[in-house]
This record gives sequence, structure tokens and C-alpha cells, in this order.
Amino acid sequence: MITNELPDLIICDVMMPKVTGFEVCQKVKNDENLKKIPFILLTAKGQDVDKDAGFKYGADHYLTKPFSPKSIVDKVTEILAQA
Repeated sequence: MITNELPDLIICDVMMPKVTGFEVCQKVKNDENLKKIPFILLTAKGQDVDKDAGFKYGADHYLTKPFSPKSIVDKVTEILAQA
């Protein structure tokens, strides 16, 4: 079933086969209907230049691998509590 509801949060990997997470983030943040949705980028790309790129494209948070499932849950809980 397709609904018109928007997600409360988006979690996206940076390295994907056809489009990068940076590109997805940029498209979301440039869309008037989606731009207020918190966007988390997950990636193995942990260099400062990569983090800077993530924030330049509009990411609200940038988590690098390896990470624990608890750290993701904690970050999501924190973000959703602020909403």
C-alpha cells in the first residue's frame, strides 16, 4: 500500500552502485517537501574531506563505520526526541 506519509528520518549509505548517498541527500535537501526530514549518512568514508562533503550536501549527521547498532539507535532516538 502506498501512502503519502513522509518518513520521520532518512538513513542512507554513501557508497551505493548507481547514485551516491551525497547525491540522494542533496536531492532530498533541495526538495521543499522533504528538506526538513533529518538525514543521516552512514559510511566507511571517515576522512574529514568526506565528512565535509556530507555536510555540504545537507546531511544532518554523519556516522562512520564501524559503528555499533546501539550508536545508531541512540542517534535516531536523539534526533526524533528533538522533532
